[in-house]
Amino acid sequence: MAGPPAWAYVLLFALSQLIGHWSVATYGQVVVWLANGILVAALLQLHRRPAIAVIAACFAINLFSNDIRGDVGMLLWLNALLNLGQAFLCAVLARRVCGAALDMRRPKRLLAFAGCAAVPTVAATTVIGFGLLMLVRQTGLSTLAVFNIYSFFIVELLGLLLVTPILLLVARTHRFKGMTRARAPEAIGLFALMLVVTTAVFWQKDLSVAFLTFPPMLLISLRLSPTKTAAALILLFVITGVATLSGYGPLHLTRLADIAGLEAVPPMLRRLGILKLYLLVMVATVLPISTVMTERRRMEASLRAHTLAAQQARRKAEDAAAARSRFLAMMSHEMRTPLNGVAGFADVLASRPGLDAEAVRQVRQIRESSDGLLMLVEDILDFARGDDVLTNEPLDLASAARETVSVSLATAEARGLTLSIDDRLPPHSRFTADRRALRQALQPLVANAVKFTERGEIVVRLDRATDGVCIRVSDTGPGIDPDFLPTLFDAFAQADASIGRNHSGVGLGLALAARRVRRMDGRIDVDSRLGEGSTFILHLPFDRAADKVEEVRPAEDVAAPVEDDARAPCVLVVDDHPVNREVARIMLEAFGCEVAEVCDGQEALDAVADRFFDLVLMDVRMPRMDGLEATRRIRALPGTGEALPIVAMTADAMPEDVIRCLAAGMNAHMAKPISQAGLLSMVNRALSGDLPDARVTLGAEAA
Repeated sequence: MAGPPAWAYVLLFALSQLIGHWSVATYGQVVVWLANGILVAALLQLHRRPAIAVIAACFAINLFSNDIRGDVGMLLWLNALLNLGQAFLCAVLARRVCGAALDMRRPKRLLAFAGCAAVPTVAATTVIGFGLLMLVRQTGLSTLAVFNIYSFFIVELLGLLLVTPILLLVARTHRFKGMTRARAPEAIGLFALMLVVTTAVFWQKDLSVAFLTFPPMLLISLRLSPTKTAAALILLFVITGVATLSGYGPLHLTRLADIAGLEAVPPMLRRLGILKLYLLVMVATVLPISTVMTERRRMEASLRAHTLAAQQARRKAEDAAAARSRFLAMMSHEMRTPLNGVAGFADVLASRPGLDAEAVRQVRQIRESSDGLLMLVEDILDFARGDDVLTNEPLDLASAARETVSVSLATAEARGLTLSIDDRLPPHSRFTADRRALRQALQPLVANAVKFTERGEIVVRLDRATDGVCIRVSDTGPGIDPDFLPTLFDAFAQADASIGRNHSGVGLGLALAARRVRRMDGRIDVDSRLGEGSTFILHLPFDRAADKVEEVRPAEDVAAPVEDDARAPCVLVVDDHPVNREVARIMLEAFGCEVAEVCDGQEALDAVADRFFDLVLMDVRMPRMDGLEATRRIRALPGTGEALPIVAMTADAMPEDVIRCLAAGMNAHMAKPISQAGLLSMVNRALSGDLPDARVTLGAEAA
């Protein structure tokens, strides 16, 4: 256990007895009684067996001291028993009010020890001791008796308040590391200041300036630990006690009142009563302040430690989030790259003339399978990535719905289904929404409707609502079992999870759709009847934006985007993967385009500088120079560099990837795997000048 060993308490108790005998022999009075405070600390600090041994040894020493002092009969035992009883009662009360830790650094515990343990104990022993004494001597409660009771009470209380907290604080000195603001030179200086001021004040008898001793002690209590403050108090007690008993100090300037009954009391004894009150006030002021400041420093240190731990945890979380983002981006890129070859060549084969119907069907099955795999990959990555920040803009909801439906249109036609949009919104109306989030919410609903509907139709209906927009995705499929509706939007939930099920999937589509709707502060409901079909209803609180203004173009602008000399559009394909370049070249040549191929950003920069291109399809991840840096350098070229349409054709399809591409100066972003229809649409938009203007953002990140 921390703190002094058992023999040290016995030695301190014996030393306190010697100090008492010396004080009585030299000055005729006991200034302070330290023995009981030592006993209380031993009872609180030691285990049961060593504590009992210490109590027995100290009781024997106390009896021996009483015998030397000349006590006889009952007084010989009464004094020792009262000391033992006072120590035991104070220890019991301290254990109850101060808790098991007995940490006197805490102001609350120090005050609890003083007010709820020390004062009641000393009061009880004072009453019992003087009551027995008056009973034995057959005396009443005179003025002299009251004075003696007061002196006894102050002496005993000073001993408990000074010694017990100090010994308990010394036992926990290791807890004060880092709790002292002052370094060694400052601590030495403060002690020297206190010694000089106290000596100067109490070794003179001309000026009543006892109050000057408080400022140095307050500085010590504010700057040093409670143990050092207690040591300073002990030094103060020694100096003031010796000086006062020697006839010096401001207390000798105090004019003593003439009180009847105290004529026989020596003036020194009465002045010692004032000194004891001064010392008690000093202890009651300085020691609590020291514990308060120590507690404050402890809380500051704890706050700094918690702040540092929180910052480290935040950095770890940010690093983990960044690592997760990098992993997801890399997985998305690496999965899309081979899918681009599969889907691209399937499109090329399906459009090749001369294939019989069975071959065309098989090729379309390849394309549908690759689309299904891509959708599965995107669902898993989106589910792992979590929610992205919404980027709202004025949006034509019907146009966004058509873009979403177009992905599943070929599959619906192959299954003999009708997939249509019923737009009931006001003409040319636009609403403030996030295009990507809306598409991600609608796409799983449309894909599920196509997958589960055997015959009939799927309708996406857009309606105005009082609080925004209502979008319904209805099908004529088999409907949903009512027992499955409560878990319909849970991740990985499936109405038929058996090995004999008719439809594939992992059960993420509806969970992702519901999460994206919640991201847009909306809600999703479902109305389904077995054998009749299902309707998913999206309630989206979109604000109405300014209506779209139709541009009236001259007749010549509506013509096909072909140059006056009827030359073929020239497109530069920049990609380090030969399969991706071949897929793009075959598709573009089928559109009548002239195609040039390069395999990195540096070659693209050289090619643009050497000749004119109508469009650049730019990959992002490439050796030597990536697509982002190449785009920035192309934009810096004089002449056509600023106006040249550049479209990202990349497997980097995360939202942050789109932002980086646009920030580097690209006009648009097209994620792999590409389709013939999507590529044709992008080429037509580029040749007709329908692409957004390029904006180069300073400090855009390179891939």
